[in-house]
Amino acid sequence: MKKMALFLADGFEEVEAITPADFLRRSGVEVILTGVTGKSVTGAHGIKIECDREVSLLDINDLDGVIIPGGMPGAANVAKDETTMRIIRAALENQLLVGAICAAPAVVLGSHGLIKGRRFTCYPGFENSFAGSVFSDARVVVHDNLITSRGPGTAAEFSEHLIEYLCGKDQRDRIHDSTIQK
Repeated sequence: MKKMALFLADGFEEVEAITPADFLRRSGVEVILTGVTGKSVTGAHGIKIECDREVSLLDINDLDGVIIPGGMPGAANVAKDETTMRIIRAALENQLLVGAICAAPAVVLGSHGLIKGRRFTCYPGFENSFAGSVFSDARVVVHDNLITSRGPGTAAEFSEHLIEYLCGKDQRDRIHDSTIQK
């Protein structure tokens, strides 16, 4: 079974966290809701989540990748946590999947120089401060083991790309068909 850590810090964007967690779990992926600012975190819109574990108890060797939702100040809280950033760096270096949405590609990855030489997208207005990277206004951008997306309105597409990377196109199509009304 594939296993992903989804980082949650106070101020995270709820849609960008819950959608990937839900879609991936429907696909048979174990998603570990990982608290960066404690085991209980509060989203940007006041929704409280009880995490499965705190980031200090996470072992990168047990993971297939990590997911970083946006939201402010959630993304900034992730970016300033040394343990979380060490795990994200290790995931990128070891070719594990790294998914980042909304402010996270810029605030978490870009501010630490982790998107240099890569194509990415992010929430409009965050894209201009990262030299050496190639910004795209696409809704979702896949560059090797990095998947980035624009924001809350692209959370389902972002989640489907994570599923395709981890589980294949057939599983992505199955989840798409079961969650989208025709």
